[in-house]
Amino acid sequence: MPNYEDGYVGRIRKLIGKEKLIVVATRAVLQDHAGRVLFVQRSDNSKWVMPSGALELDETLDEGMRREVKEETGLEVVAATPMGIYSYPSSITAYGDPYYQISVQFLVNEWSGTLATETDETTRARFFDLEAPPDGIASHYQEVLADLRAYKGQFILK
Repeated sequence: MPNYEDGYVGRIRKLIGKEKLIVVATRAVLQDHAGRVLFVQRSDNSKWVMPSGALELDETLDEGMRREVKEETGLEVVAATPMGIYSYPSSITAYGDPYYQISVQFLVNEWSGTLATETDETTRARFFDLEAPPDGIASHYQEVLADLRAYKGQFILK
C-alpha cells in the first residue's frame, strides 16, 4: 500500500493544500475470546488506534476495511458486520491537515492468521480490556468503546 503522500488522500491534499477535505474511512473493532479490543500503535505518531484508514480510489468500504486490518495487524478478516457511521466534521490528520471524516465502523466477527506485533504502519498491537484501553486514546475511540459496551446489533448513526 502506498504511503500517505502517494495514496489517494495524499495526492488530493497536494492539489488543494490546507483546504478542508471530506474523507471516507473505515475502522474495525476486533475482539478476542475474552472480549478485549485490539488496538495498534501507529509508527508515525506513536498513538494507539483501532485498525483504520481512508479509502483508496475505486475501493469498496468492505475492501478498505479488510485492507487496513491486514496492513496494520497481519490478520485476514473472514466476516464483519457494519456497526455504524460516525461523522467528525472538524478533524486534523497526524500531518496537520484539516478534514471532515466520515467513518464506517465495522465489528469483525471472525478473522484468521497470526497477529503481527509490528508492520510497516504499526509498532505494536495488543488486545485491551474494554474498561482499560490504552492511555491517551482519542475521544472518538472512547465513544466507540462506549457504543460497543451498549451494542445490541442496532446500526449506529452519529
